[in-house]
Amino acid sequence: MLVLLPPSETKAAGGDGAPLELAGMSHPELNETRRELVDALSTVAGDVPRSLEVLGISERQVDEVERNAELWSSPTAPALERYTGVLYDALDIRSLEPAQRKQADGRLAVASALFGLVRGTDSIPAYRLSGGGSLPGLGTLRSVWRPVLEPVLAAADGLVVDLRSGAYAALAKVSGAVEVRVLSEDASGKRKVVSHHNKSHKGRLARALACAPEEPRSVEDVLDVAARAGLRVEREADRKLCVVVTA
Repeated sequence: MLVLLPPSETKAAGGDGAPLELAGMSHPELNETRRELVDALSTVAGDVPRSLEVLGISERQVDEVERNAELWSSPTAPALERYTGVLYDALDIRSLEPAQRKQADGRLAVASALFGLVRGTDSIPAYRLSGGGSLPGLGTLRSVWRPVLEPVLAAADGLVVDLRSGAYAALAKVSGAVEVRVLSEDASGKRKVVSHHNKSHKGRLARALACAPEEPRSVEDVLDVAARAGLRVEREADRKLCVVVTA
């Protein structure tokens, strides 16, 4: 099983790993594109005003530009510990027992604007780049990633559960993936799409799937795992699920 997670805009600082070494990352067929993007992002960081424009951030976030300038030299950390925020708080990767952490590293992967796809054990530096963006000389990240990333995802063995947000789902389609969305239900039974709680409940589902003793192999297995984790998950279509949250 492969569970695709969205990344987070925020990243944990620091790390105790050696500087970025693409040769040691999973999915080496992505390394040529990774190198082009890392080089382009670190180069544009030399022009702070231009970099702020490219990243869509303000002068108050200039430290993000400084991070990008040091992509090849800054310390790294395992990907599942690098990303932070609501989803990753709910996933709470550091609290897993060793056997569970091994399962999580094998089952979970993060969709990354910079690295395409990273596994839990891939060591990466802190960076800033959004999936809906573009880089000088390369164009949109969607146009960069789709040709190289879609074949990688198409070759994934077993069930694929797609928890990515829109901008990252656009980087590569995954035919046959189980798509999950989160809906809020009020007292009258009316439902609507939620944003903030969306991340929290996707994090809880990812944790449950990562820790399941038996690897989920079907949509029914996902539903069973979710129910055991106390999540209300319903089947909307053959390969579409929704997590229902009481408002």
